[in-house]
Amino acid sequence: MLRPDTLALTALLAFLTSFGPLSVDLYLPSMPAIAAALAAPPAHVQLTISLYLVGFAIGQVVHGPISDRIGRKPIIVLSFVLYCVATLICLVSTSITVLIAGRFLQALGVSGSIVAVRAVVRDLYEGVRAGRQLSSMGVLMGFAPIIAPLTGGVLQTAFGWRAGFVFLIAVGALAGYLAWRFLPETHHARSAPSLAGLLRNYRRVATHRIFLANLLVGAVAYGGLFAWIAGSPFVLQFVFGFSPLAYAIAYAGSCLGFVAGSTLATRLVMRLGLDRTAGLGAGSCAIAAAGMVLGATGWFSEALLIAAAAFYLLGLGLMQSQLVAAALTPFPDDAGTASALIGFVQQCAGAIVGTAVGALVGASIWPMALGIAITGGGALALWVVTRRVRTGKS
Repeated sequence: MLRPDTLALTALLAFLTSFGPLSVDLYLPSMPAIAAALAAPPAHVQLTISLYLVGFAIGQVVHGPISDRIGRKPIIVLSFVLYCVATLICLVSTSITVLIAGRFLQALGVSGSIVAVRAVVRDLYEGVRAGRQLSSMGVLMGFAPIIAPLTGGVLQTAFGWRAGFVFLIAVGALAGYLAWRFLPETHHARSAPSLAGLLRNYRRVATHRIFLANLLVGAVAYGGLFAWIAGSPFVLQFVFGFSPLAYAIAYAGSCLGFVAGSTLATRLVMRLGLDRTAGLGAGSCAIAAAGMVLGATGWFSEALLIAAAAFYLLGLGLMQSQLVAAALTPFPDDAGTASALIGFVQQCAGAIVGTAVGALVGASIWPMALGIAITGGGALALWVVTRRVRTGKS
């Protein structure tokens, strides 16, 4: 078993959490091809992302409290078993309805790994150390949305859209094996509570003011990520004429921003603390939002759009881990429940923004640009307004 405070454990935890972005981003270059192959309009193909996010949100609500009762490791291993079965359904689907159902089940499965890994971090660390650990994981995890669309673009070009699901089955099975073989159990199992007890735990977490303030800032910023995810395949490929591989390169380039932001956060958080590091990220998201609007008006066109998206993701890399660490800090015994609620709200925010942008994008840049502008500006405004609550001064 791997020991805490080792690069090997950090790398494993990052790999296990990478399946959220991996399962979305590897798929993006194939979206127009899937629309053509399954005779589905872009809005229906977009549902394979939006309902994936819904399944991801629901799954975390279920898995989180269970991981507080039976331990983190069983949830992580079982989540990858379900993930591989669901991905097989996606592989053999012959209609958009079956594909949407498979994607929903994919998310229900892999969400267990995400929520349990966040709880593992809270089991082992707290405060700024937890923020630094999550940021370190973010640096490694940040390569998933860079590698995934490039891999997806190559697989789409060489073999077609089903090849991506073959790849996901293989790496999902590898993740499940590595978790079973090397991941230590960090939480002692407790007796299972009644349904009323679970609801009381959720209520206690959901009414904690510091938790709520950090959650809201992070969820709004997270929504902007899915405005980019939902809009960029159609904007860059349909409006600007990018090929699937060229789009994958552009999208991967924007994701370097997240790696840069997470790397910067590991250096800043021990000096500035969780909240000020998150504030720098919120400011970066707001600046990027302004750049996105300028890009949509025709200033430097697609180059400015991609640069603005990269800067937005830099801000997200700076802030997300710090906000999660701050939100989890008050709950050492119920980190799984708190982690589940964070994931649920974040995924709902992503689903709402992504669905709205996907339904409206068509051949226009503006739905994507406005989605990012609203979420980026909103995150900064919320960070300013709620700061006294988050820092315990009111």
